[in-house]
Amino acid sequence: MTTIHTEAPADLPSTDPLDMLVVAPHPDDAELGMGGTIAKMQSMGWRVGILDLTSGEPTPHGSESLRRKETLLATETLGISWRGNAGLPNRKLEHTLDARELVASYFRVLRPRWIFAPYWQDAHPDHIAATEMIEAARFWAKLSKTNMPGERFHPERVFYYYCIHLRMAVTPDWIVDISEQWETKRASIEAYQSQFVHGREPQPPTFIDRLRDEAANWGRLINRQYGEPFATKEPLGLRSLEGIL
Repeated sequence: MTTIHTEAPADLPSTDPLDMLVVAPHPDDAELGMGGTIAKMQSMGWRVGILDLTSGEPTPHGSESLRRKETLLATETLGISWRGNAGLPNRKLEHTLDARELVASYFRVLRPRWIFAPYWQDAHPDHIAATEMIEAARFWAKLSKTNMPGERFHPERVFYYYCIHLRMAVTPDWIVDISEQWETKRASIEAYQSQFVHGREPQPPTFIDRLRDEAANWGRLINRQYGEPFATKEPLGLRSLEGIL
């Protein structure tokens, strides 16, 4: 049974450490930015989780209850191991010390090897605040002599996915081939009918059409059908060159 965990980190059921935790300011940001990669890694046996920081409401065509149903459907579509909601305020997300401690507590309890955060440049203040909070929480999660639950822990990496509101020509550090996962990504996004279907023009190109075209452009750059771009602030290390397309 799919569950969206809303418990405080100290009250979460015990779980095996995650390989990846995607932290999203709002439900749907993870699907938009890297839904194909989430589905790909989950299908390869990785334990992938999503932590939504807010409910995403209010929005013009949504509600708290409708958004929860849509998030459940998207989660089932991706088939991920764990999803939670931190309950922070939508539209008023701030990088406060309390919010930093809350996110760091999730890191200590879930123990993800890699963290994925929104790209650090954006027009949406919630996205900027989320990324600052995530980066600081990564450091705080390893502190000793605190009241945070769990053992001290430091995620190995923070990577960045693109789910931005700026019309900017981004230059990613790498692109993941999601040719086989595009339809899963599309279905996970279409689960959010209140956000991407209702109230939007039905004539092509629709919102989904534009997302497909963007994914096709990223795929073209790596000679594949569809792709998803990512960024990093720290250099990547390769065991060999075998994984390069």
